[in-house]
Amino acid sequence: MMRASEKLRAKGSVCKKIRVSIRTGMFNPEEAKFANGVEVDLPYPTDDVRLLTKAAVDALERMYRPGFKYSKAEVMLLNLCQPGEYTNDLFAVSQPSEATKVMAVLDKINGRWGRRTLRAASVPGSPDWAMRREMMSQSFTTRIDQLWTVQCR
Repeated sequence: MMRASEKLRAKGSVCKKIRVSIRTGMFNPEEAKFANGVEVDLPYPTDDVRLLTKAAVDALERMYRPGFKYSKAEVMLLNLCQPGEYTNDLFAVSQPSEATKVMAVLDKINGRWGRRTLRAASVPGSPDWAMRREMMSQSFTTRIDQLWTVQCR
């Protein structure tokens, strides 16, 4: 959620809704299968990582079932717009200016000292898990150093 909110702020956008999904692996026939997703309407369009993280964790707690080996979790930001552009009704609440200032300071510190210098307390500094990259496909369409070469004889 931290990275998603950083991207929102970099584009000058906010979101009004998020979707959180989890699922087990699909390829092991011996493992039980489970997949679920929840959409959460936020109280106002926001780019505040604190509100987005709380909403995502609450959604995860509603759909999580113990006993499964989960292999994937995803977060989608929905109803993207520019600040002040979304109007639910005349009396709709908007993001507090203090939140905007806090997010600007957060981005400035992380920009200067490196991503994840400041983060939500619920996010570990060095998690026990990591993305498996040993089976990742090559990026030969976007990276010149991974272009295929053909040898003619």
